[in-house]
Amino acid sequence: MTTTGGFGAGGVAEGSEPPTLAQLAELAGTSVATVSKVVNGRSEVAPATRARVEELIRERGYRRQKKAANRAALVELVFHELEGAYAMEIIKGVGAVARRHGLAVVLSESQGRHVPGRGWAEGVMRRRPTGVIAVFSELTADQSHQLAGRGIPTVLVDPTGEPGHAFPSVGAGNWNGGLLAVRHLLALGHRRIAIVTGPADVLSSRARLDGYRAALDAAGVPVDPALVREGDFHVADGLRHARALLALPEPPTAVFACNDLQALGVYRAAHEAGLRVPGDLSVVGFDDLPAAEWAVPSLTTVRQPLSDMGAAAVTMIVALARGEALPQERVELPTTLITRASTAAPPRR
Repeated sequence: MTTTGGFGAGGVAEGSEPPTLAQLAELAGTSVATVSKVVNGRSEVAPATRARVEELIRERGYRRQKKAANRAALVELVFHELEGAYAMEIIKGVGAVARRHGLAVVLSESQGRHVPGRGWAEGVMRRRPTGVIAVFSELTADQSHQLAGRGIPTVLVDPTGEPGHAFPSVGAGNWNGGLLAVRHLLALGHRRIAIVTGPADVLSSRARLDGYRAALDAAGVPVDPALVREGDFHVADGLRHARALLALPEPPTAVFACNDLQALGVYRAAHEAGLRVPGDLSVVGFDDLPAAEWAVPSLTTVRQPLSDMGAAAVTMIVALARGEALPQERVELPTTLITRASTAAPPRR
């Protein structure tokens, strides 16, 4: 039998004001202290109990009173690695928008791990930031629960996993970028086009590889598995894989490196082999970091708008902190091909 406006279990009126902590505790069959830990994102709660309390909060509602006033005027920006121009470009975009809203930026790093380590969420909650931006990272279920329980808005930039996650995200047109890079090489006459990807479990890497495959397929050029090499977005991977590619019986005439750092590694391998870029080997990168313009020869690359991605993430954080609904949960900014001096028609053989 269904009733309207009556009382649910534990004596909480359905359709009334959101329940108190005590009423949530009664409904969940646990203590007020335990419910408070869940609400405040503390980790020392049994998973089953946490799930029961969170389900009740979703069903019945609960609003922390006047907590927004207690937020520090900070944006927590966490990277898996705080090295290189990739991070600096995002920091510039985040900082520019944060300053306009009177927010300072706190940087943290997870020492190369794509998931922040234990204790990270507790540190964030002690700082009480206005919001968290996680770059090229993902959060564990417990970390997600802790931040959500404390009401800390979180946005992912260049997420490593699929965009169907619990947080809003900002990314770039990685598939289209891969397509543009390889179409450019095909238009120059290349058919032996190699690719040095990023990690296979990273969303942006898979999308760039799919764009590479789509461009070859549209041109009627079969994908040669020997020309597909998995890297890790570091210079050393570009160098190692390019050495192996150039040693093939039928080496490539062009290499699409899935980031600019790997492209610089390809340059080094070509130099070691006595090859000229682009006379003997064309090279395309991805990101358009400042070094791309100053490389010799200057690097043709796909521009990923990293600064704009950081700026968009802060804009989303500010809206969420104000309690505003986002126009869209997933923002994808366009990529563009920047043609420079590292690509030319393939050599005659």
